[in-house]
Amino acid sequence: MIELSDSVHDEIKRLCAVGDEHAGRQAYPDALASYWAAWDLLPEPKTDWAAATWVLVAIGEANYLGGDFVAGRDNLSKAMRCPGAIGNPFIHFRLGQCQFEVGNQERAADELMRAYMGAGREIFDQHDPKYFQFLQSRAKDIR
Repeated sequence: MIELSDSVHDEIKRLCAVGDEHAGRQAYPDALASYWAAWDLLPEPKTDWAAATWVLVAIGEANYLGGDFVAGRDNLSKAMRCPGAIGNPFIHFRLGQCQFEVGNQERAADELMRAYMGAGREIFDQHDPKYFQFLQSRAKDIR
C-alpha cells in the first residue's frame, strides 16, 4: 500500500488537531473547516488512504455533535468505504445515531447492532439512553 508523504501526513494531522481543538470548544463550523482542509490534502482516490477514515470520522463526529445528522450520516457512510472502517464499533455507533436521528430506523438498528456486537453495552453508556432502548426494542435478547 502506498503511503502519504511525511509532509502531507503531518499537515493532515496538524489540521485535524486544530479541528479537534475547535470541536472541544463546540465550535463545529471551525472544526469542520479544518477537517475539510485536511481532506483536501488527500490524493485521489481519497477513500483509498487510511487517513481518509479518521478525517471523515472527525467530520462526521463534528456533524453529529453540531446537530447536522444528515451530513453526519453522509460523511460517516462515506467513511465506511475507507480502510479499517467496517467493524469499527465507534464508527458504526455514530453512524447508527445519525441514522436514528434522520428516521432511518432499519439502518440505525443495523449500525447500532454492529456497534453493540463490536464493543458491547459499554459503547452506549455515555450517550442518550434512547439509542440503547431503541436497539433493545429491535433485538429482544439485548441486555
